[in-house]
Amino acid sequence: MSRVGSEDVFPSIRSTFRSMELDELVLGSRRMEGPSPTLGQLLKRVGDARNGGGSDVDGDDNPAHQIIDLTDSGLGQIRPVPFVLSFNNLTYSVKRKRKLMSLPGFLRPSRDGFAVGADQADVNINGGSKFSRTTTTKTLLDDISGEARDGEVLAVLGASGSGKSTLIDALANRISRDSLKGTMTLNGENLESRLLKVISAYVMQDDLLFPMLTVEETLMFSAEFRLPRSLSKSKKKTRVQALIDQLGLRNAAKTIIGDEGHRGVSGGERRRVSIGIDIIHDPIILFLDEPTSGLDSTSAFMVVKVLQRIAQSGSIVIMTIHQPSYRIIGLLDRLIFLSRGQTVYSGAPSGLPLFFSEFGHPIPENENRTEFALDLIRELEGSPGGTKGLAEFNKSWQSMKKHRRTTTAAASPGRLGLSLKDAISASISRGKLVSGATATAGDVASSASAMSTYANPFWVEMAVLTKRSATNTRRMPELFGIRLGAVLVTGFILATMFWQLDTSPRGVQERIGFFAFAMSTTYYTCADALPVFLQERYIFMRETAYNAYRRSSYVLSNLIVSLPSLVFLSFAFAAVTFWAVGLAGGVSGFFFYFFIILASFWAGSSFVTFLSGVVSHVMLGFTVVVAILAYFLLFSGFFINRDRIPSYWIWFHYISLVKYPFEGVLQNEFDDTTKCFVTGAQIFDNTPLGNVPDAMKGQILKSLSSSLGVTITPTTCVTTGLDILKQQGITELSKWGCLWITVAWGVFFRVLFYFALLLGSKNKRR
Repeated sequence: MSRVGSEDVFPSIRSTFRSMELDELVLGSRRMEGPSPTLGQLLKRVGDARNGGGSDVDGDDNPAHQIIDLTDSGLGQIRPVPFVLSFNNLTYSVKRKRKLMSLPGFLRPSRDGFAVGADQADVNINGGSKFSRTTTTKTLLDDISGEARDGEVLAVLGASGSGKSTLIDALANRISRDSLKGTMTLNGENLESRLLKVISAYVMQDDLLFPMLTVEETLMFSAEFRLPRSLSKSKKKTRVQALIDQLGLRNAAKTIIGDEGHRGVSGGERRRVSIGIDIIHDPIILFLDEPTSGLDSTSAFMVVKVLQRIAQSGSIVIMTIHQPSYRIIGLLDRLIFLSRGQTVYSGAPSGLPLFFSEFGHPIPENENRTEFALDLIRELEGSPGGTKGLAEFNKSWQSMKKHRRTTTAAASPGRLGLSLKDAISASISRGKLVSGATATAGDVASSASAMSTYANPFWVEMAVLTKRSATNTRRMPELFGIRLGAVLVTGFILATMFWQLDTSPRGVQERIGFFAFAMSTTYYTCADALPVFLQERYIFMRETAYNAYRRSSYVLSNLIVSLPSLVFLSFAFAAVTFWAVGLAGGVSGFFFYFFIILASFWAGSSFVTFLSGVVSHVMLGFTVVVAILAYFLLFSGFFINRDRIPSYWIWFHYISLVKYPFEGVLQNEFDDTTKCFVTGAQIFDNTPLGNVPDAMKGQILKSLSSSLGVTITPTTCVTTGLDILKQQGITELSKWGCLWITVAWGVFFRVLFYFALLLGSKNKRR
């Protein structure tokens, strides 16, 4: 396939005006077709149907759902509110550091030549070799321009690594503005980040859903988050039912999402649910990253068909797609082809044959136009000149089209554009359920600052999050069953190993060993909480990226859902071990023992939850948890008393989570001043004199008494509980002080978890 130079093809562009007019007419005809009604009109129609005696969506007597007609001629004549998203000269580069070894007399190679334009620092090595630290700059987006309009689907195509997802991220404000160059406007006005969050939605490539919720429940929870509290519960339910029909999910509405261990909806249905939760508030702009990835051709077509309907309801739809089929091409209105961060084609699908024909590579008949274009781009990328000539040809082509549109607009204005304020105001007035738009349409459209950042107050978010998480957890009882089984088995082993300990010196040491192991076990059994947030991480990032709810609401709801299980586990462990081991204190001692175990579970769960917000992988998290908990046990005061810990390590003793519950249970056991643990006769236990006759022990005690000036008989109490506490170095805090410090540690780690979410979930590239 011969490549045509730019000097051969540029003059021929002028001959394409007539064909380009056809291109514009195709786009124009699509926009003049009667658009589908907006979601506000759908809701109004449902209300009219109910007032007129139609079936009640929420009624219990008639469960049948009323199907809404999307082809009403009256509504079809209403013109959609015009929105134009323009982006100009978008450029995004990242710096990469590379380490290279270069030998004397040889140039250091570089991907772009020989260290041209790179920052380099050389370090001499034995033998004259050099270790080079090189910083190179890679351009991911190179002067990208284009526009997307309401009522149209804009698709970004290109090979892997061409910059498709990067462009979507740039448009969706998922790249730091400090790193991204260029401008982005909506109806000619700069688009503020806060406003974009409110009027747009972003659908990630992966389907991130709660597995045990049904399709209807998933969409309903999304409605609770994204729709303002001013809407009644019945209207939110009506919105969800209308959306289920729009997405073609009526037959799967009562089916759970499912995962590897639970059978649920199909892949195509999961993808449509993912789209649904982000369009529940009827956004003006919808971004999608590879919405057809991993789907068969039929499912992919249905997904894009849904996107076309969303666009026709008055939204801007921008998506990336890898290699669309012939049927999907018929649903797309505009295409942008990228190659190594540069635009090599921008226009309607119908303009591809003429474009590549003028470039010197006509598309054969009966061949998929996009497949041909992608194959040609890949071939050019492998050639010495790359796609530079194609990119330059596209720039000239776009300049000609822009000149023609300017001339045509001067001759016949066509539909008038609205300012951003007027367009948003008109859109909300026509029923667009913009998230957080609880004020009047004029107030909301006046400025981004007038819009509420969140659709609902804090307590509503917390209640909805708690209900959703509790519902998903309740339907997976095996997870709690495994955790309860681990606690019961551990408690049973400890109870049988330390069965009915006595108060002899050996029994005292065994009690101390039991407490150390029991308290550390409560922390280790909390490690299973680590995957909880790791599984929800991307769901959380997706939902909070567009202000579905506050991070503080998530932290508190996570706390509320976890507390009941912690109480049950703590009581089970305490009941199994307390009386079996023969611990002191009676009923009051049992309840303190239960409370200190609950506080340990609470602190351990909070610590592991905080780590789950910091680490990114389950195995890495388990490694960190096991290592840190081992250090906590080492410095708890069990293996070595506080007084004997080196001064440079004493700080670790005071931050050990095991220290405080360990000291608390020791005080609960040994704080009875009337109870004797070692008598005069028991002094000789565990010594070489332990097996001598009792008469001999009595004579030795008399000798000691005369030498020390203290009367010591075989029945004299030599060691009390307070003496044992002093021997362990436990003299600083009361048992209740240890309990409250353990609780405070749990609160502290929950606060750290909040800041970890706040700082670690910005979801933006740098």
